[in-house]
Amino acid sequence: MAYRDAILKASALHPKPADRVFQYGTAGFRMKADLLDSVVFRVGLLAALRSRKMGGQTIGVMITASHNPPEDNGVKLVDPMGEMLEGAWEAHATLLANAATDEALLEAYTKLEETLKLKPDTPSRVIFARDTRASGPALVDALSDALTATESEYTDHRLLTTPQLHYIVRCLNTDGTQQEYGEPSERGYYEKLAEAFRRAIKDHKPNGSVVVDCANGVGGPKLRELIRHLPTVQEGGVEIKIVNDDIAKPESLNHQCGADFVKTQQRSPPSSQAGPLTRSASLDGDADRIVFYFVDADKVFHLLDGDKIATLVASFIGDLARSAGLADELKVGVVQTAYANGSSTAYVTKSLKLPVVCTPTGVKYLHHAATKFDIGVYFEANGHGTVVFSDAALKALATHEPQSPAQNTALENLRALSDLINQTVGDALSDLLLVEVILAHKTWGPQEWDHTYTDLPNRLVRVEVPDRNMFKAVDAERRLEAPQGVQGQIDALVGKYKEGRSFARASGTEDAVRVYAEAATRSEADDLAQKVATVVKQGGQ
Repeated sequence: MAYRDAILKASALHPKPADRVFQYGTAGFRMKADLLDSVVFRVGLLAALRSRKMGGQTIGVMITASHNPPEDNGVKLVDPMGEMLEGAWEAHATLLANAATDEALLEAYTKLEETLKLKPDTPSRVIFARDTRASGPALVDALSDALTATESEYTDHRLLTTPQLHYIVRCLNTDGTQQEYGEPSERGYYEKLAEAFRRAIKDHKPNGSVVVDCANGVGGPKLRELIRHLPTVQEGGVEIKIVNDDIAKPESLNHQCGADFVKTQQRSPPSSQAGPLTRSASLDGDADRIVFYFVDADKVFHLLDGDKIATLVASFIGDLARSAGLADELKVGVVQTAYANGSSTAYVTKSLKLPVVCTPTGVKYLHHAATKFDIGVYFEANGHGTVVFSDAALKALATHEPQSPAQNTALENLRALSDLINQTVGDALSDLLLVEVILAHKTWGPQEWDHTYTDLPNRLVRVEVPDRNMFKAVDAERRLEAPQGVQGQIDALVGKYKEGRSFARASGTEDAVRVYAEAATRSEADDLAQKVATVVKQGGQ
């Protein structure tokens, strides 16, 4: 077949580096950009196969390395409903990426065609975008070469946030169906969020401004464009002050700014001009996560991370469901990982009286568990998360007959939130507006939000080990079944500390184990973490 010759010819332009082994994970492929040329070409081949397997539905490809430094880049696929690539296909991605020669690549490709029972006349459709990294355009060329060789229909959306690409993929594949998600364009994204924000905030005035650090990434220009569609302050909108939006210098991306910097350093970006008690937020490099924070009158830094966002959102949605008369119809739940602070879990279960499910680390696990609720709220502590409404929940919101004006108001607010929230994936811009709506309704500033519960002091320690594969975790990564005896020692240590909790989890990318510990005081959390780290170190010998 002609396309097989085309694949061979194109592959020769993108040779695989020798002695390199690539692994597709939760974040797709991510590494130093100069190693990615062959990988991105082969991801293009996989995108074509995936689209054909899905009957010609549109597949997305995003070129980004999120919060990583500027010299890195990455690539990942987006499935038809805007979700992450189906887990079983990660092995196919890894297989193609590691084919040693052009001929071996073609053989692997054609074998996949046979295994997947693909019909030769099924078309493939792919859209793609990238973030602001300097390496992006060259990697787009590699991707385009693969899509041309496979005779795919494709569209280059140039610069987008990762969630915008997820949104457009879903819109394209639901266009004209009962699940229609919106206008499949960047403009459609802004208009949908802006219109839903107007409905959701309505007569509730935001309390002051919010300063948003855009990590000198793609979120900067996209937030500026979104603001053009939002109501002005005079029209009842929120004043959004943007900092760190310099995309003219790619080397400034994520440098001493962004969500990961704030979360790990536990301080504001040095460039932040926010005064005491000013709401501040930081996006990451591709705008799929957000954290909030403020400095109090005594100049003490307070982080409002993914746990605090999840509890704020779950509280508001739970209250609205009750006020709308839908408490019996809509099961609202929260999904967390083992890294969620114990105080947040206790607050959800005891104060909000909502169920909590714990999953292994990784967005794909959280998102899947959230779909088991009528309205599932999930956020990782790092600020990546969203809210998922089931088809049954959306139907209930559309058909429920309110019995009073108060019920009607609550119902209208829930409907607005279902449009404001980007349900495909964590979206910093959507989540920013969601938080602003909730704070306006509650007439809260950042301090009132922070006071909902107090985080238990915690510590995260990295322990180098000879072989991370020795450490096997179970129970949503909260317990170790191997090496034998290690979990028993951890349990014995935890029992000695008030409100103590600790677990050890092998890294997915390096020979290291991450130990998390929390306890009633800072010194006890530090002490427990170090003692568990010692047990892990000895167990890994």
